[in-house]
Amino acid sequence: PVFTKVYDEIMEVLVHSWEEKNHRWDSIWLAGQRDTAPATIFDKIIAGEIPATIVKEDEHILAFKDINPMAPAHILVIPKDRNGLTNLRQASLEHTDILGRLLVAAGEIAKDESLGFGDGARIVVNDGPDGRQEVMHLHVHVLGGRKLEGKLG
Repeated sequence: PVFTKVYDEIMEVLVHSWEEKNHRWDSIWLAGQRDTAPATIFDKIIAGEIPATIVKEDEHILAFKDINPMAPAHILVIPKDRNGLTNLRQASLEHTDILGRLLVAAGEIAKDESLGFGDGARIVVNDGPDGRQEVMHLHVHVLGGRKLEGKLG
C-alpha cells in the first residue's frame, strides 16, 4: 500500500502535471500512440502468410508484383512497418526516411529491364477513398513496360 501511494504521487507529478504544463509530445505526430488501424493484405504478405512475387526487399521496404496489373510492368512498394501510414495524408516529418526509401526503391525498380520496364515509368500514390486507394497501407505503384496513355485525374 505504501509503495502504491508513493508511486501514484510520483506518476501524478511526472506524467500528468509535467505533461499538461509542457506539452512535450504535441509537436510529434502520433507520439505515444500505436497504429491501431486493422491489418491489411499487405501485412499478411510481409508476414509470409500470403505468397507474392517479391522483386526487392530490405529491412525497411518490400516490393512485389501487383496481382491485378494495370500495365505490363506493375510493382507495388510498401513500408514493412506501416507506422501509422495508412495513407500519405498521415505522413509527417517523422516519416521522411521511409518516404525517401519508398521513392528510391521505386526509381531503382523503374530502371529494371528484367521486370519489363523500358524508358521510364509512372510512379503513383493513391491516397484515400477519393484517390481510389484500395489497401489502407501506404504503397507506391511503379507502372511501365509501354508508353502509358491517359490523363491523371
